[in-house]
Amino acid sequence: MPSSEPDLTSDLGGLVLQNPVMTASGTFGYGREFAPFLDLRRLGAIVVKGLALHPVAGNPPPRIVETPCGMLNAIGLENVGIEAFEADKMPFLRTLGVPVVANIYGTSVEEYAALAERVEAIEGVAGVEVNISCPNVKAGGVVFGVDPVAAARVVAAVRRRTRKFLICKLSPNVTDITLIARSAEQAGADALSLINTITGMAVDVESRRPLLANVTGGLSGPAIKPIALRMVWQVCRSVAIPVIGIGGIRSARDALEFLIVGARAVQIGTANFIHPAAALQVIEDLRDYLARHGIDRISRLVGSLETP
Repeated sequence: MPSSEPDLTSDLGGLVLQNPVMTASGTFGYGREFAPFLDLRRLGAIVVKGLALHPVAGNPPPRIVETPCGMLNAIGLENVGIEAFEADKMPFLRTLGVPVVANIYGTSVEEYAALAERVEAIEGVAGVEVNISCPNVKAGGVVFGVDPVAAARVVAAVRRRTRKFLICKLSPNVTDITLIARSAEQAGADALSLINTITGMAVDVESRRPLLANVTGGLSGPAIKPIALRMVWQVCRSVAIPVIGIGGIRSARDALEFLIVGARAVQIGTANFIHPAAALQVIEDLRDYLARHGIDRISRLVGSLETP
């Protein structure tokens, strides 16, 4: 057994976390909302709700539907906008002493670039997570994240405007996610996070109408974990930069699966809605797992999968 407490430090190659457990954008607000439920200072990092250049009201309700082993959401990326985030949210986040990652999205390459420039000037933001699961209005609504060329253009534009740690968040709604991953890597991403939600829908059989006002939404939760795990494994084998695993993680066991297939960190998403202190429980249980198995540092587990 190790003589001291296991080391949970996760080095993402430019961004060092005290442990590998981050919060997922869109599920943790701007951090302060969860302060009554857990000690935010103990998190690996906080990824805030996706930010646009201007405030966005989002889609009309109903916009959340519970599904077997998960949920569908069509929130529509509601957010306060980058200006209000800097003025109203960052003062609190700066007091926590943990890395803050600003998730950004736009409908054109120019919007992403402008957002990156704004984030670059915000004191206390350690990194930028680029959400490319958004429609490119200049290309007829084609989603940036399904086209390697479009994805690269966004990442390159953001890279030119910021020196902060740059994460590209990948969409699973593609035929081969490794093509997008390599494209983002070549364009200058420091790390990749995956997966974003999977497009789905639900129907009320009595009214024969969609349960979401938007008709379709993003599926998240335990139902998508096997898909997310497979994609993370594929991407880890295809790129040299760090990978952050997302998708249905509720427990330390779930997180360990992602680390073992190669992810250096994980993000907790839908579980926050069920158990607001889920991330903290995962951290504690990861520490217990290492101690029980006589492993001195969590980095030894990363990529330790043994295949036939």
